[in-house]
Amino acid sequence: MPDVTVKQLAEVVGISVDRLISQLGDAGLPAKEADATISDSEKVKLLSFLRASHGKSEKVSEAASTASAEPTKITLKRRTVSELRQSGASRSKSVSVEVRRKRTYVKRGVVQAEEEQKLAEQKAAEDKIAAEEAAIAKKEADRVQAEEDAKKAEQEKAAAEVAEAARLKADQEAKEQQAALQVATEEEASKAAKPAKNAPRNLGPDKEKATGKKGAKTKYGRTELHVNSSKSGRRKKKPRGQHRGVVASTEEHGFARPTAPIVYEVKIPETITVGDLALRMKIKAGEVIKVLMGMGSMVTINQMLDQDTAAIVVEDMGHTPVIVADDAIEAEVLAKTEQATGEMITRAPVVTIMGHVDHGKTSLLDYIRSTKVTTGEAGGITQHIGAYSVETKHGGKITFLDTPGHAAFTAMRARGAQSTDIVILVVAADDGVMPQTKEAIKHAKDAGVPLIVAINKMDKPEADPQKVTNELVAEEVIPESFGGDIIFVNVSAHTGEGVDTLLESVLLQSEVLELKAVATGQATGVVVESRLERGRGTVATVLVQSGTLNKGDIILCGTEYGRVRALVDDTGTVIDSAGPSVPVEVLGLSGTPEAGDDVIVVESDRKAREVAQFRTTKKREAKLARQQAAKLENMFSQMEGGETVALNIVLKADVHGSAEALEEALVNISKDEVRVTVVSSGVGGINESDVQLAIASSAIIIGFNVRADAAAKKVITEEEVDIHYYSIIYDAIDHIKGTVLGLLKPIYKDEIIGLAEVRDVFRSSKLGAIAGCMVVEGNIKRSSPIRVLRDDVVIYEGELESLRRHKDDVNEVKSGTECGIGVKSYNDVQPGDQIEVFERMLVNREL
Repeated sequence: MPDVTVKQLAEVVGISVDRLISQLGDAGLPAKEADATISDSEKVKLLSFLRASHGKSEKVSEAASTASAEPTKITLKRRTVSELRQSGASRSKSVSVEVRRKRTYVKRGVVQAEEEQKLAEQKAAEDKIAAEEAAIAKKEADRVQAEEDAKKAEQEKAAAEVAEAARLKADQEAKEQQAALQVATEEEASKAAKPAKNAPRNLGPDKEKATGKKGAKTKYGRTELHVNSSKSGRRKKKPRGQHRGVVASTEEHGFARPTAPIVYEVKIPETITVGDLALRMKIKAGEVIKVLMGMGSMVTINQMLDQDTAAIVVEDMGHTPVIVADDAIEAEVLAKTEQATGEMITRAPVVTIMGHVDHGKTSLLDYIRSTKVTTGEAGGITQHIGAYSVETKHGGKITFLDTPGHAAFTAMRARGAQSTDIVILVVAADDGVMPQTKEAIKHAKDAGVPLIVAINKMDKPEADPQKVTNELVAEEVIPESFGGDIIFVNVSAHTGEGVDTLLESVLLQSEVLELKAVATGQATGVVVESRLERGRGTVATVLVQSGTLNKGDIILCGTEYGRVRALVDDTGTVIDSAGPSVPVEVLGLSGTPEAGDDVIVVESDRKAREVAQFRTTKKREAKLARQQAAKLENMFSQMEGGETVALNIVLKADVHGSAEALEEALVNISKDEVRVTVVSSGVGGINESDVQLAIASSAIIIGFNVRADAAAKKVITEEEVDIHYYSIIYDAIDHIKGTVLGLLKPIYKDEIIGLAEVRDVFRSSKLGAIAGCMVVEGNIKRSSPIRVLRDDVVIYEGELESLRRHKDDVNEVKSGTECGIGVKSYNDVQPGDQIEVFERMLVNREL
């Protein structure tokens, strides 16, 4: 066998050249250079020296005596370091990756011995478990103690084996070099008889069979060295539950495979996504998508499913669907809000200032707040709703709401929002009662809110408070001086006259009302106004009614929701919380809520989103239903339920006399089945307040010699309100009469037009039973309904299928003429029966 160089042997063994030269010198071999050759005898001498240096015998033939000293395992470790570069838009990144590999080669005999030992130990453990189970059946108390003892013994034994394995590993690492050299020497010796050069590499029978390849040469012209299959490091499969150095546990694990399918009760709301449905069934979303694809629906994980489809999917998956009511989530959220209780404290009154345009509402509030609110308003008219908290000189706080007209107040009342405790009606002493003053009185009475009258502009020479008082008395606003219960105060927003008295009256009225609220817990309130501001997003003015609203709370406002990002009070100061009767601006909502929407704090963003989506859908459906119900041509459907139909009307006329006459005429049209109700009657053009009232009461608008203004037209177009204009009073009355007549249930009566006697019956395979008849009275018409009488008793009611005279089809047969009659879907006609032909006549109803 040709010799190899020192460098080649060092590469095969896996050590450095200098270390191999040093070991050769220690073995008594002459020191050589890296290119010097080394013979086989020198290799054997070097191997013997290394064995002796580790306390091994030099007699290789005595395998029995040296078996215990030979290494049982060889562990090879390799480490490689590489660098990954990732280029980006701004800069590149580099990451160093270090890969460590470790492989252990174990002798086959040792592995087999270990496996036999493990099997024996496992069998012993199983026998021990069987014995323990028998003891358990005999006595329950002994079972617990026996298991604890067995567990303790096994843990001690495992710990001992782990310590022994660690010791063997330490000894094995010290002998890695010797084992590698021994393996290389044995491989070369076994192949010495074969050609030295260009000899195919012997992969071994197992390797060649698996790969189909022959041995290959290395770059040094020699065949590759391979570890014998008996010394391969591949680990053999061990019995389940056993690992090297660890004894199999004698205890069973605490988990058991289900023996039957698990059936869940899956709650299904009105709509649910595919992903949420899969989560509630505790399966992957792909399984739900697969079932829906089998049903012919191509869906995604985020697609919404309706309640019926989701229920079918749940049933197909073997679970029980539980249908949740549409408003279950909303009711749950509201119930939690209503359950909030705590100590009741006295809160500040909420006052709304109402009155006619330019009667000094904002100027009065401006004087109270000692600021000039009107300076920023175009033309001195309030352009937005303001909410202000005022500290009075009398030791109490008052919250004021300044509204542009009465649209917001009407909207709040229409939504059931009880945001106002007291209404201050501002009436100019020089103008007196005006149309919007009357509207304010009507709104306050309808809402059931106490009224305080402030007669403003008392500083003007033409001021006449007595005239104003008399006009208000005519509107059923009775002052205390006249024996009523309404406080009248003469004030001047310019000089401040009577303002202190007005504030005292407000505080006195609030004490009578005993206004209290819970100051702790989740907050509830009402939206006063909302708008979009550049740089701030949605800004909603919220009046807190109970609880405390904190920064970071998740709130629900009608169809909008969001987390409170900031709270700003009426002075522009950022605050962290707001208590009852405190108006604040809230930032962070998903959209602009409507005035009058309730504000509640909810526990999670998910519930707020679900309730908001449900309310959006419900609002859209209610809007469509309201639009249909308010139209005259769609009110016939309301008659099907047999209930009285209310035809609500908002009436506006040019003069008071026309409005009274038209209102009286329209109310007199009412019948038992249809009731005509004039919700509101007034003089002047149709404004936005009239339209809002019509929407809230599902009424139609009638304008007599008046028209809607621009703001009202916009709302009419958006909400599709039914509006009619008339210039002749009789046209309006006739139109409503026709509408009421159309809404009345139709009344029919039957009129007999002919009678035929059955003389004989003929059977036909094609036409069935044909009655040969003689017309004895009137005419028999083919298109009219009939009744079959036997012994003067009606036995069948239907229609004619055929009418013949001889062999001809005819439409009518007169009295005294024979004919053949085929009754549709009835073959039991007998001789002697009578066929009665009648017509249903509509009875004209009059009002």
